[in-house]
Amino acid sequence: MRTATASLIERQFPIEGMTCTSCVGRVEKALKAPIQRIVDRVSAVFVPVVLVIAALTLLGWGLATGHWEQAILNAVAVLVIACPFALGLATSTAIMAGTGVAARQGILIKDAEALEVAHRIDTVAFDKTGTLTEGKPTLVTALAAPGHEDNLLSWSAAIQAGSEHPLARAVMNAAEQAGLALLSAAKVSAVPGRGMSAEVQGRALRLGSPRYMQELGVDTSVLAESARRLQDDGRTVSWLADVTDSPALVGMLAFGDAPKASAITAIRSLQALGIRTVMVTGDNLGSALAVGSVLGIDHIEAEVLPADKASIVNRLKDGGRSVAMVGDGINDAPALASADVGIAMSTGTDVAMHAAGITLMRGDPALVADAIDISRRTYRKISQNLFWAFAYNVIGIPLAAAGLLNPVVAGAAMALSSVSVVSNALLLRAWHRRG
Repeated sequence: MRTATASLIERQFPIEGMTCTSCVGRVEKALKAPIQRIVDRVSAVFVPVVLVIAALTLLGWGLATGHWEQAILNAVAVLVIACPFALGLATSTAIMAGTGVAARQGILIKDAEALEVAHRIDTVAFDKTGTLTEGKPTLVTALAAPGHEDNLLSWSAAIQAGSEHPLARAVMNAAEQAGLALLSAAKVSAVPGRGMSAEVQGRALRLGSPRYMQELGVDTSVLAESARRLQDDGRTVSWLADVTDSPALVGMLAFGDAPKASAITAIRSLQALGIRTVMVTGDNLGSALAVGSVLGIDHIEAEVLPADKASIVNRLKDGGRSVAMVGDGINDAPALASADVGIAMSTGTDVAMHAAGITLMRGDPALVADAIDISRRTYRKISQNLFWAFAYNVIGIPLAAAGLLNPVVAGAAMALSSVSVVSNALLLRAWHRRG
């Protein structure tokens, strides 16, 4: 049965080629790490091979020397030294240690696949609002077109009275501080990726992005220069238009949203790991560039519609790049699912967290670099463990087959291999943030 999360994502973002199952399937079950599946296939071959070697040891020693008791001891030694405990523990212990360390840092890794895949991430794409910024914008400027000085804020507040969007809350706070009476609005509806439409005092109003105004044919030239200056200062600009008779500009609202205190540290930490950073936002280019330049982000994709974020992530993956997407909103869910690893902020929506393989419990972007660093160290431990597990067998099996190990010594060596693998994995508990 399809989940409620899948249905919601499909209704909000009907992206061609992306099924709901693919969007949230990664959270329907805990997946094995890819390297663990490889180990399972190797073990499926390894065990029969060891049995054959033990049988050949028995027959070889028995037929060659006639001492069948010694032949049996040597065959048993082969079976004991080859017992694949260390091989089975190599991956699972490292993953358990890695996820435990991550949890103590406030990083919830939902499955082993996300933990392992994160080690090869070389590009991290961030949503802007609520991810790199505080997500608590304030209305800093309201500029009305001539003749609409008394209508701009009151009409904007009426349209957004029932919205939970951060910009809507900023408008409502500004209207309350101005002591404006809340007007009633009818036929209120959201226009995905563009804005909102409603009727207030018998007027058909449209509130939203510059793209929305262009599509409606609204002339914004009277405030264009002011808008450009505000955008260059990092402000997010929304426009209000009256389309009752012919499209006419009512005014412009400019919002400010400060970057999170840890955002610069997050970007620098990722770049220190050799990871390219990208901002993918529906905000205007000027505002995105202003925030991106402060944070030092490598590449910016601005004015992106919600349904296009997944396409941006897929484009970033071209050329074999491995991409993580970091977001917190409903409109980020398809992009989170499309990325090699989706990373959601716990301060965001449930849909985003369901679509992601990793959740940051503190909503701190600096934890992204920590998650990738823990993944890299975990993968390194897995590789080391597998090396030692195979090394014990490569060295021990020929010695046992040659009669140089009795079963007691072989058992001790087998136990030592398991202890060394577990001990090596537990060294991950000493992980600490770089710098």
